[in-house]
Amino acid sequence: MIASATLACAAGLLLAFTGLLWLTSAEVQQSIVSESWLYLLLFTLAILLTAAISYFGTRSLASSLMALEVGLLNFKDNDFSVSIPVSGDTQLRALASLFNDSAKILRKERQYIYQRELLLDKVIQSSPNVMLLLDDEQRVIYANDAARHLFYDGLRVEGMKLDALLEGGSAELVSALNNPKDGLFSLTDNSDDDAQTWHLSRGQFLLNGQFHHLILLKQMTRELNRQEVAVWKKVIRIISHELNNSVAPIASMVNSGRMITKDLNDPKLQLIFDTIEDRTSHLSQFIFNYARFAKLPLPSKSKVDWQTLTAQLKQHYQFELLGELPATEVYFDLIQMEQVLLNLLKNAHESGSDLAEITLEIKQPNNPQELCIEVKDSGSGMSADVLKQALLPFYSTKQSGTGLGLPLCREIIESHDGRISLHNRDEKGLCVSLWLPQG
Repeated sequence: MIASATLACAAGLLLAFTGLLWLTSAEVQQSIVSESWLYLLLFTLAILLTAAISYFGTRSLASSLMALEVGLLNFKDNDFSVSIPVSGDTQLRALASLFNDSAKILRKERQYIYQRELLLDKVIQSSPNVMLLLDDEQRVIYANDAARHLFYDGLRVEGMKLDALLEGGSAELVSALNNPKDGLFSLTDNSDDDAQTWHLSRGQFLLNGQFHHLILLKQMTRELNRQEVAVWKKVIRIISHELNNSVAPIASMVNSGRMITKDLNDPKLQLIFDTIEDRTSHLSQFIFNYARFAKLPLPSKSKVDWQTLTAQLKQHYQFELLGELPATEVYFDLIQMEQVLLNLLKNAHESGSDLAEITLEIKQPNNPQELCIEVKDSGSGMSADVLKQALLPFYSTKQSGTGLGLPLCREIIESHDGRISLHNRDEKGLCVSLWLPQG
């Protein structure tokens, strides 16, 4: 600004001097030329005076603009603690006041956000749910305390690749996290022989132009723990016994009534007997299903011939056998294991899946001491709510279901010291995995 004023003054003086030379007579022009040093001195003094006046006149404006520049640079660096002096003319004072008010508001907002972040981080760190945030390269960006203890003995895991984090982990955990869909699986704690059921859910969101992947592992609340299940089994056995004591005489009386009234040939009486017989038969079957869950015997293990077992299964349900059958010897309760696989194949057939896409695979994972059996379909899968409760006794989404199919499978598998997990498949359908020891 000072340079501009000085240049403008110099240009004006030169223009005035040129006009003077052009308009005056020759004698005056000769006099001016002879005394040019005097005019040069006056020109220099005029320029210096203009620069001095410009400097003192714009010093306040320059200071205010410099302070505003410094303040905006601090804003750029996310530093809102600076305030600039309120000075100068009315417009400069108003601009400085507006800047200071904005800085005050931003400081309050930043403090509020900081407090919320601290609160949110405290809640997340204190949560028993395992939380992992990954980038597109499957690198851990954030992990809460539960995740660090589950995967890395409480040490920091930020910056690690998910594959490296899963090294040495159980096969069920690795399989669940490598599956791109939600799922339900079981883990065995070293300090507890009981298997712990976990629910896996995934989320994805876009932040700063990058996709982030959120993994949540929730240990399911044991609505029916082992002791409660034992109580339920005892109640079921008592109720089944009492109901059987009533159903058996009713069925016997129906047969006696038919014999006594067979000569009457009364259609209404025949309808009454048929209805009573149908309902008692249905009640007997209902009691049998619950009693089977309550009176599950300990497994009687024997050597399993996979060829014979799969052939028997194909007599009941259609499926495609994937891969080769294991050559190693395994020992299970053949009747119970057949019941488990029949239940799973029955569910697959009732899922709406194309029958040609129902598969059974028996394979050996990385752990040589375990065997994995997978039943897959291409049906509708399970919603998150259904998946969380699928292994609970008496929970069913079917109108005529007893809610004991998958819980019975779980009881049988766990009685063999194994575990069961459920996962929605990548495209469509459900995958049920049975993890069993080979010993």
